[in-house]
Amino acid sequence: MIKFDSISYLAKGNDRQKDAYQVLKDSLIFEILQQFDPILVGTVPLNIAIKNSDLDIICCYQDKQKFRNLLIESFSLFKDFSLKETMINDQEVILAKLIAANWEIEIFGQQIPTREQAGYRHMLIEYKLLNERDESFRAEIIKLKEQGYKTEPAFARMLNLAGDPYLELLKL
Repeated sequence: MIKFDSISYLAKGNDRQKDAYQVLKDSLIFEILQQFDPILVGTVPLNIAIKNSDLDIICCYQDKQKFRNLLIESFSLFKDFSLKETMINDQEVILAKLIAANWEIEIFGQQIPTREQAGYRHMLIEYKLLNERDESFRAEIIKLKEQGYKTEPAFARMLNLAGDPYLELLKL
């Protein structure tokens, strides 16, 4: 089992994972976000990234303004920086987007501990499913993503799950 709490596993991964690792190390993003328990989630850790995949980093904040201020102070000079506050599933969310080297990066923060957030839970379930099945399953997920499917709907389609794919995956 990969220890997703650290990005060090990326350094031994495929070329895209190694590149992501280097960009994250060079930009010091994880060091800057350390107090907010950052975890990289999504397609890159799972080795199902496609050409336009981004790097999704989830964080947990207790003080929304402190988190918001850190994002602005630390990342506002990055290319295409944007910051917005929104509600997702009745939870306040702060979402920052930026470009570092050749990667689009999304930093997602909310008051839920990172290991309890849906993005992390989805990734663990998807990791388990990918490891339980053969490489043709992974290839089909990638193919669906290349056709425009988001990750969770791609898994739901492959598993014949009905209903909201984001909720149905959490039931597995």
